[in-house]
Amino acid sequence: MRFLPLLSSRQDPAPWISFRNVELNWEGDPHPGWEAAVRGGLAVHALHLRPRPWGEELVIAGLEALRPQLGADFLVIPAGASGGRADQARFLGALEALLEALQGRGVKIALRPGAGAAPALVALMKELRCDAVGYCWDGSVGPDLECIADRIFCAVGAEDDDFTGLRRLGYRWNLALPSTDPQEAARSVARLEASHPMIFFPEVTP
Repeated sequence: MRFLPLLSSRQDPAPWISFRNVELNWEGDPHPGWEAAVRGGLAVHALHLRPRPWGEELVIAGLEALRPQLGADFLVIPAGASGGRADQARFLGALEALLEALQGRGVKIALRPGAGAAPALVALMKELRCDAVGYCWDGSVGPDLECIADRIFCAVGAEDDDFTGLRRLGYRWNLALPSTDPQEAARSVARLEASHPMIFFPEVTP
């Protein structure tokens, strides 16, 4: 796993240049230095939206997050278990609108399931044959990790989280750590890199 900071889009990127790779919690009104920082070589791998109801507001928020030229690979959207037909219709309508808007941009959607929501989300995506959508792991996924195992695009965690399940799968991509202080973030990354060396072969095949 590659550990990297997860920052607020309102933070000044200048103190974080030495990390070279970060992810952003999109909070609107981004710091004006982000586009210049990206042009200077700082890579922003994912934009994480705040939880909000599925619908027009979420679609607008997603498009606003992509307006700055930050080169993100993933747009991460929190997703709980859908309720009745009306909730599911809003969910599917917003998801379809976002997928259409992202065509040709090279950005993929990663749903971040709430606690207990992963099985229902996976079943719905499989029913729709929505292969363009993946998932963002965090500690709340718990025992439902297996059902998203073959579609994990990114992950979010804390230094004291249990990454045993990810390691069994051979997960070797980004794991973002919410961070506010560059020095403390550097120490956390160093400790995790020492205790979680790179994985080359999974113990299980998704």
